[in-house]
Amino acid sequence: MPGTSSRAAHIRAALDDVEDLDGWTLHRLRHSALTHDAEDGTSTPMLLARSRHASVRSLERYSRPGVDTVARHVAEREPAARRKSH
Repeated sequence: MPGTSSRAAHIRAALDDVEDLDGWTLHRLRHSALTHDAEDGTSTPMLLARSRHASVRSLERYSRPGVDTVARHVAEREPAARRKSH
């Protein structure tokens, strides 16, 4: 099968990378990436598509923004802040 050896090399390299993650599992990396995307304002439909979750409820655990993100969100939407930027 063409490309099989390069595919196997790619898989071996990926497994080597996994071993160098210092305790980070693929699940934790996935969770972290989705959390960062949610904090950056990625839409719920896009998060659902990327995570392959069927419902918003199952996505909730990934979309818990941190305190700093919530503070930034509130500050950006405060009427006084909006007037200053326009």
